[in-house]
Amino acid sequence: MPKGRKAKKAEVRRKREFTLRGLTLPALQGLPLPELAKVLPARARRSIRRGFTEETRRFLERMAEPAGEKPLRTHCRDALVLPGHVGRRVAVYNGKEFKEVEVRPEMIGHFYGEFSLTRRFEKHSGPGVGATRSSKFMPLK
Repeated sequence: MPKGRKAKKAEVRRKREFTLRGLTLPALQGLPLPELAKVLPARARRSIRRGFTEETRRFLERMAEPAGEKPLRTHCRDALVLPGHVGRRVAVYNGKEFKEVEVRPEMIGHFYGEFSLTRRFEKHSGPGVGATRSSKFMPLK
């Protein structure tokens, strides 16, 4: 080893603990809803301040019950992901089918509809026979 250089020690990489504006997940789970609203982004604060719809309130009550082995199915795309939902499985309807979502701490403050996209990307192939003037004369084989 050249002079003046120190041997590097192997660093142990730890998984970083989740924090939201300085609060850990257990701290977030202990906060009442009005206090939690102060930590969340503006859109989530506004939703909490205006109050939840009856459909959202029923969904949140069902999320408070103990988790079963099947995911909780819902059409309620405008429900907020709250700290108590972390670790649960939720199937969110996208207009055609239920997309299963595993709730992670990074999702807190977002809406369930953000994780079940309603539009899918359609990759188009080349034009079909007769689509252009020149394709009339192309052999079919």
